[in-house]
Amino acid sequence: MGAFVISKRYNEEYKFVFTSRKGKVVFTSLSYELKFECEEAIEQFKIKSDTADFLKFKSTSGKFYFKLMLEGSHFATSRKYTTSLRLQKGIDEIVRYASVSETLDFTSNDLIFLED
Repeated sequence: MGAFVISKRYNEEYKFVFTSRKGKVVFTSLSYELKFECEEAIEQFKIKSDTADFLKFKSTSGKFYFKLMLEGSHFATSRKYTTSLRLQKGIDEIVRYASVSETLDFTSNDLIFLED
């Protein structure tokens, strides 16, 4: 099962990533000014993940990625994949596990598991 991992960007804003069962980053969220906004976005995504859309792209360097759209708005961007098959496996991981994944908070020195 994957996990949502909350952390801070260099500009002190919050973000989260969704990691696969193997610990690889699948996508990275947009930035949030406050941590609770980040936590709320994760919970909303868990509830509405079955309605998400995945817009697939190919970069100029030939790598594949997707933009995750939720309710018509850009929600997150995937990492770059070397093949379209790996891209699809990343999407499948989200569809299969996002709604039941745990949330980890890496914004302090202590690891905190957030309860659902």
